[in-house]
Amino acid sequence: MKNLIDIYSRKKKDIAAIEKALEESVYTDHAMLRETSNHLLKAGGKRIRPVFVLLSGEFGHYRLETMKCVAVPLELIHMASLVHDDVIDDANTRRGQLTVRSKWDNRIAMFTGDYIFAKALGVITQIHKPAVHQIMSKAIVEMSIGEMEQIRFFFHSEQTIRDYLLRIRRKTALLIAISCKLGAMAADAPDWICNKLYSFGYNIGMTFQIRDDILDLIGTEKQIGKPPGSDVKQGNITLPVLYALQDPSLKPLILAELERIHKLDGQTDVSGFLDMIRNSDGIEKAEALSRKYLDKAIASLDKLPGGQAKKDLIEVAHFIGNRSY
Repeated sequence: MKNLIDIYSRKKKDIAAIEKALEESVYTDHAMLRETSNHLLKAGGKRIRPVFVLLSGEFGHYRLETMKCVAVPLELIHMASLVHDDVIDDANTRRGQLTVRSKWDNRIAMFTGDYIFAKALGVITQIHKPAVHQIMSKAIVEMSIGEMEQIRFFFHSEQTIRDYLLRIRRKTALLIAISCKLGAMAADAPDWICNKLYSFGYNIGMTFQIRDDILDLIGTEKQIGKPPGSDVKQGNITLPVLYALQDPSLKPLILAELERIHKLDGQTDVSGFLDMIRNSDGIEKAEALSRKYLDKAIASLDKLPGGQAKKDLIEVAHFIGNRSY
């Protein structure tokens, strides 16, 4: 399977231009805000959302300057949400780097996130299409609800798989979905193409988050850039755990572990819990659902015009569905 560098190679110059635009967009004379924002940028990331904007824009009248005005704010929104997530999660590392809250403190992290959100809103005003702004603002509202729902369900072992799927739809899938749709809209692609790309992005977003949750349970710290089991330590019960809880012989053991972790406020070794989930069929079932979303995503592209952009979207989709980091 190709890695992201191979997949992105055709868009190398445009991605570099977006990276430069990201740096320019967060620049400020305020020394601390400049330092915290640059710390986030230098931590990198897969830049999945900007790449989806660029590739989707190829289904219309592609202009890099226009694409930047969509790709940059969407990535900034994603970055801001990560800073806020790290505060909620008491996370010390992300992608193997110290988080803003860890290097500075929670207050600095929260204001850095707020600042980056505000910068995103400033950049998107260069797109003179009210529908673009409405779609983006609605997605931010939904993301906020998703985060609140995640907190509400911390250590809630009776939540359903539907609860989980609705939560990750809001937290992750919507932002990827609108990255695809807004990229096409900004390039004046026909509505039916924009809607097909939205469907693609939504299903890939679901795959992305399920894969993320699987890796938190089976990955190594080197692979995922944070200690495995971080989710359960904060009380986030993810899809593989919900599936494992369906096993009557395992359920009381898992519930006992969850109660123990909760009582110790996550400040404990969770290797026993991880072994339990890894040895259940929870991982396998979660992977099967992830593959279903991946298949739906690729099927969404069937009627779109052929060409390199479509091929690249399929390549990125397969990478996301099979990644180990």
